[in-house]
Amino acid sequence: MLSTAFSFVALFSQAAAEKVISRREYVEQWRTTAVQQMIQYKIPASITMAQAILESGSGNSELARKGNNHFGIKCHDWNGEKMYFDDDEKGECFRVYPTADESYADHSDFLTTKKRYAGLFSLEITDYRSWAKGLKEAGYATNPKYPELLIGLIEELKLDELDKLGLQNDEKTPLLAFSSGEKTIAHNVLDHSNKVKYVVAKKGDTFYRIAQEFGLTLKQLYKYNDFDNRKDHLEAGDVIFIQPKRKRSKNKSITLTTAMTVNQLSQIEAVHAESIMKHNDIDSPEKVIQKGEKIILR
Repeated sequence: MLSTAFSFVALFSQAAAEKVISRREYVEQWRTTAVQQMIQYKIPASITMAQAILESGSGNSELARKGNNHFGIKCHDWNGEKMYFDDDEKGECFRVYPTADESYADHSDFLTTKKRYAGLFSLEITDYRSWAKGLKEAGYATNPKYPELLIGLIEELKLDELDKLGLQNDEKTPLLAFSSGEKTIAHNVLDHSNKVKYVVAKKGDTFYRIAQEFGLTLKQLYKYNDFDNRKDHLEAGDVIFIQPKRKRSKNKSITLTTAMTVNQLSQIEAVHAESIMKHNDIDSPEKVIQKGEKIILR
């Protein structure tokens, strides 16, 4: 496993032309995936998220950018593509994935199938402190401060809120599936904190396929979601609502930590773009709201 120093120094190389992702942006991008993994594998979403941030430098490391490896998992028992970096030893081998989603899935599989991590699953799923210490004791990382680093990230970014979201949806929601060529794509149905059901798009998903899976028309699916006009296809990790979004949020307002359009905010908060525009006197759903601006949500 990557040492922390390796995560932040040896692998943390980004081209000048590439946008550096902040921690909070990374959480927004991957929190639904972390919750989905928690529901399926019983690993705290807070732990998954904190490990991904720490091991990949919030998705900015070379291993994450070029190898889609967000957890620093090495090549033991691996037959797929590989990358080599100096870590605890020179020229160590790391797994390479076709997509970052597969890195998240492999991380869950890694923890649930390796005997040395079995003791973690006797811990309370909300006890992220014990999980953090247990990972270090089981040999996930060489840095002696690894537990403190994970706990610090969880508490700084309030990642334990993701665990609460995972517990709210831990009712064995049935997996719905549809045929997509040679393979079947299935989605877990999740509940947004604003009480709207959604799924997370996977590689190969289309609006049409998701509409078919849930018995919706394309018109309905487009109506339930707000995307900028330039978006003509789905990307892995996209949040897709399968119910109408609400006209208001339980939160009165939000102060943006990163710039985004009204449509993007609408997808994050599960609130109609038109409602956000009306409450804030904005005339276009594609208007960019700047970082630091306060937006009324009800």
